[in-house]
Amino acid sequence: MTTVLAVANQKGGVAKTTTVASLGAALVALGNKVLVVDLDPQGCLTFSLGHNPDRLEASVHEVLTGDLAAKDAVIPTEDGVDLLPATIDLAGAEALLLMRPGREFALKRALASLLDDYDTVIIDCPPSLGVLTLNGLTASQSVLVPLQCETLAHRGVGQLLRTVREVQQITNPDLVLLGALPTLYDARTTHSRDVLSDVSDRYDLPVLSPPIPRTVRFAEATASGATVLAGRKNKGAQAYRDLADNLAKHWAGSELVTFSTGSVE
Repeated sequence: MTTVLAVANQKGGVAKTTTVASLGAALVALGNKVLVVDLDPQGCLTFSLGHNPDRLEASVHEVLTGDLAAKDAVIPTEDGVDLLPATIDLAGAEALLLMRPGREFALKRALASLLDDYDTVIIDCPPSLGVLTLNGLTASQSVLVPLQCETLAHRGVGQLLRTVREVQQITNPDLVLLGALPTLYDARTTHSRDVLSDVSDRYDLPVLSPPIPRTVRFAEATASGATVLAGRKNKGAQAYRDLADNLAKHWAGSELVTFSTGSVE
């Protein structure tokens, strides 16, 4: 059975797109066939995987509006994941969807014909709680929340969790909240641990292992049009490999590995 995972946080700059791209590549390395879906009109995931959104003739916009079958918009990437890309046209799709009945189910309907072709589908939701994010959550079985380990990082987390609960009540009762993924983590400071502890306690939110460290390798990888896994060994790539292993075992039936923020080194 295909696993569909949404990666969502309406706050920008939390390494959401980096998480989708790197986790996807790490799962490919484990032998999974992976599709990543760019739901952000800025097309950051598309760009980070080596494709120029301004030069694409087909994207998820045409898929959501019903003008194109999803399989006809999917393109390969050098990292081994398949990509359903985004262009700036996607900004207009949100307005079009708002006028349609069942608008929250557009992506789920579009992906249905692709699920047999992939082991895992990862959806990069935009940094908002609009109809595109609702489509991502409605189409998914589980949701992961990247959380920047800095002051005020938890602003908006409560609103996102309320949105998840509403989706569970209305459009997707089977949606599971996996928990928060610590990103931009600096093990040298107590500040990162304090932020995670606060979020964990305040929202009773599981914190996934391992934390994703802050490293310049992520920016370098994005600029090169490939994920951090494509370069030489580094701690960021290893963290995503460990996360992929954790999630793959969980989806196979094992307990999800989390950690106590007070014991993180």
